[in-house]
Amino acid sequence: MAISLLFGACQTNDQKAAAADDASSANSSKTTLVAFFSASEERVTAQVARTLAEATDADLFEIVPEKPYTVADLNWKDQKSRSTIEMKDSAARPAVEGKVENMDQYTTIYVGFPIWWYTAPRIVNTFLEQYDLTGKTIIPFATSGGSDMGKSGEDLKLASAPTANWILPGKVLNGNPPVDSLKVWVAGLFADDNAPKE
Repeated sequence: MAISLLFGACQTNDQKAAAADDASSANSSKTTLVAFFSASEERVTAQVARTLAEATDADLFEIVPEKPYTVADLNWKDQKSRSTIEMKDSAARPAVEGKVENMDQYTTIYVGFPIWWYTAPRIVNTFLEQYDLTGKTIIPFATSGGSDMGKSGEDLKLASAPTANWILPGKVLNGNPPVDSLKVWVAGLFADDNAPKE
């Protein structure tokens, strides 16, 4: 079974500070946001999110857990680990530290995460449910060690943002693709025959 979990050490205070720096500014006039959750020590999803924000001229926001995940929490082989328990419970909603204060200004939101148990970590549901996303375009993207997007986008839509306009299924973006290739992907998303889809 190809369970793709990008797990690593717990989040440091430096990472929390970086997340605060990344958070969209109230003074920003941009209408695109890249929001992401990154759990691994290598910060794989964070790297991709930063490149995507550059490619789309977007603001960046890190979904930071209120209670950081420890190495033990992220042990998918342990049936009693925090992440395993959360992923077995579709109603689990780990608390998020901080919010996007100016969410109303964004019309397009890219939401990134590592694939856990073939779907998005529950904290991504928490993030989405903090806001009224009615009419906003949401595009999921992920990093993975072996799994594809599966139904992760559909799962998020149905559970946490059914009134948004989703472009599905989204895309796994491994290896931190360069800006130019991400620009090509984004242009294809908004072709007349492709976007937005509910």
